Amino acid sequence: MSDSRARARLDTPRDVRRHLVRRPSYDADAFGVFAEQFARFMGTARFLLWMTVFVLVWITWNALAPSDLRFDPFPFIFLTLMLSLQASYAAPLILLAQNRQEQRDKVVAEQDRQANARAHADMEFLAREVASLRMSVGEVATRDFLRSELRGLVGDIEELTKARPEPSEEPRGS
Repeated sequence: MSDSRARARLDTPRDVRRHLVRRPSYDADAFGVFAEQFARFMGTARFLLWMTVFVLVWITWNALAPSDLRFDPFPFIFLTLMLSLQASYAAPLILLAQNRQEQRDKVVAEQDRQANARAHADMEFLAREVASLRMSVGEVATRDFLRSELRGLVGDIEELTKARPEPSEEPRGS
């Protein structure tokens, strides 16, 4: 009874199952790189050219070669089988390559989103700083303001000096 309760608990690990047949192991990353290289090659003009040459040679050989050397007579059933076999391997490899590219795109998109968020925060900070500088500069006397004030003071001094009688030059007593 305690053994069945122990198995039902989620915090108790289950017994390790022993497999009679050992599963083959592979490096998923290396296989993914292979799939991407294969998918890239299949998307090239070189692949299409070689595939076209292969099919043309196959059809030409089986149509024009002597009867005893032909290995795939007219309906070319074996050629169809070969092309189907190639397609059955190509499709999953291409999908694997696309999935890996999609994962990379997600990572890049997340990094771009984070960079955009940082740039946005930096722009907001700089906008606040520029606004505070504008407010500070608004309170600081500018060069033109100081010049106009000094001109006004010079004008006031000149008026005062004109309004005041100049002392007469009297000879000094001996």
